[in-house]
Amino acid sequence: MATWYLGIDAGGSHCRARLSDAHGRVVGAGQTGPANTRIGLGPLTAALEEAIGQAFAAAGLDAAARAEAQAGMGIAGLSRPGATAALEDVDFGFARVALATDAQIANLGAHRGADGATLILGTGSIAQLRVGGTDFAIGGYGFPISDEGSGAALGLSAMRHALRALDGRTTRTPLALAIAARFGHAVPQAVAWMDRATPADYAALAPIVIQHAEANDAIARSIVEDAATHVERFIETIFERGAPSCALLGGLAPRLRPWLRERTVARLSEAKGDALDGALLLAGLSA
Repeated sequence: MATWYLGIDAGGSHCRARLSDAHGRVVGAGQTGPANTRIGLGPLTAALEEAIGQAFAAAGLDAAARAEAQAGMGIAGLSRPGATAALEDVDFGFARVALATDAQIANLGAHRGADGATLILGTGSIAQLRVGGTDFAIGGYGFPISDEGSGAALGLSAMRHALRALDGRTTRTPLALAIAARFGHAVPQAVAWMDRATPADYAALAPIVIQHAEANDAIARSIVEDAATHVERFIETIFERGAPSCALLGGLAPRLRPWLRERTVARLSEAKGDALDGALLLAGLSA
């Protein structure tokens, strides 16, 4: 049994670390900025090291303690070709390092390592399943080809509507006016923004869409209802693929849940833990 266990949740917006002893007591934590594979191995490793250093410093532990620790790292984009091999070549100074995607550790934490599924709705969307001890994902292929029901998808639909409204091709609903106002009601400014916009930039528009949907804006309602349809299909597929339970996770989940049918919501379960709990399980800490 290791003396210390470290869990890492590294995603597109932040990197979190949680350090616990062999009894599961949290002794230290750390947090830094973006830490997915898209930023490159050097910046990713630097972000991981900073979060790790913060956690061990908070616990008052030195390099000798780190050498006795086991780490579980859930990293966004780990499925990209070559990403796992590149990280396996990095010496983090631990006794053992286990790697997984951020979706996998979220699912491990939600079901405490048991079979089950999570549908994660945030900037993007992905369903992560464990069935018969085998882990696999549904969706999550990246924006804009995938990420149905996500914040980025809602934002993209809102931008399309705003541009059509500015052209006079559709009704200038309050949603269209609110989005267009961000660009001075000028198409060239909107196009310039889109040239450099990231999925997170589009996802930042999602709360505006939902706010107007809740206020009964016809176009906003249609956008959110379409997203809810994709979410429902995700959930149906999760159970069709054999998952015994499904938890809805991610920052957008609470906003979309009221738009789902009652029979769909009745099939959902609450998460038993978070992604860092899953990362600690990955590290080898007993459930």
